[in-house]
Amino acid sequence: MFRSLKLIPLLLTMAFSVIVSAGPLGIGSVATPEMIAGWDIDIRPDGTGLPDGEGTVAAGEGLYEAKCASCHGLFGEGEGRWPALAGGEGTLDTLHPEKTVGSYWPYASTLWDYIHRAMPYTAPQSLTDDETYSISAYVLYLNDIVDDEFVANRETFARVKMPNEENFYVDNRPDSKNERCFENCADPKAFEIVTTINGLTPTGHFKEDSGVAANHYDGNPSAASESGISKEKNDTKIVLSDKATLGKGVYDTACQACHNPGIAGAPRTGDKTAWVSRIDQGMDVLNGHAINGYQGADGVMPAKGGNMSLSNDDVINAVAFMVELSR
Repeated sequence: MFRSLKLIPLLLTMAFSVIVSAGPLGIGSVATPEMIAGWDIDIRPDGTGLPDGEGTVAAGEGLYEAKCASCHGLFGEGEGRWPALAGGEGTLDTLHPEKTVGSYWPYASTLWDYIHRAMPYTAPQSLTDDETYSISAYVLYLNDIVDDEFVANRETFARVKMPNEENFYVDNRPDSKNERCFENCADPKAFEIVTTINGLTPTGHFKEDSGVAANHYDGNPSAASESGISKEKNDTKIVLSDKATLGKGVYDTACQACHNPGIAGAPRTGDKTAWVSRIDQGMDVLNGHAINGYQGADGVMPAKGGNMSLSNDDVINAVAFMVELSR
């Protein structure tokens, strides 16, 4: 037995030698230029990283209405508690500052970077470089930072100066470290979300009394709460058709962000009153509006909810799901 134990250090030494000889850690592989390019998408304040391509204010207007207006408003004013993108000039030193792209943001590059990286909300990184240039140009135009003939490309976009840039500065105060304390800590279960800071993402989709309307659909088509599916169905199990069953997954990933809280006039799922006149139009009309987009006095619906990766059948199934929960 002791003889066997003496062999262990020798075996470990041999194994370590094999690992070291395979590379610094002996794991993974060297990143290829293609892999690096897929992650290296940040845009710096001086415009470094902006890609080739271009976009215009005119092209950006249509793209914005189709992919952005349902949350941010037709003119960047914001819908419900979703962030406003325009306005707010002269409010930063008041008790109610409005931090929009035009009033607060220091660099135009941040606008391009954020839109390209995270928008639209339902389909991040689905925009082409040209589409990103166009939407960015239109948002700058809404803030009176560029004129309606502005053409955004790598050179012109990097030259854009934001109104609030000079009010940002490097904080050179030294870092200070506090000792960690794990005594008398607050119980996370006792925390209560009251509201959000003005202008940030709304909480109505998960807290009923947060100041905006709560969800009508809680993810369970066989049950309902007072703020959920219409009360007439509280004691009735809803049996979905095959088409609606397929549509539930699409709804959960691509539709509920607007149809749960009722953003931009979107009828809330389960709200019978809001759906009755729409259902009366017939499924062909509803499906057409959902696929091709709709804009009217009662709301705005971007084509396919702004998620152009969805097939027509995906959208039709999602509409069936909403209709069957809302009759």
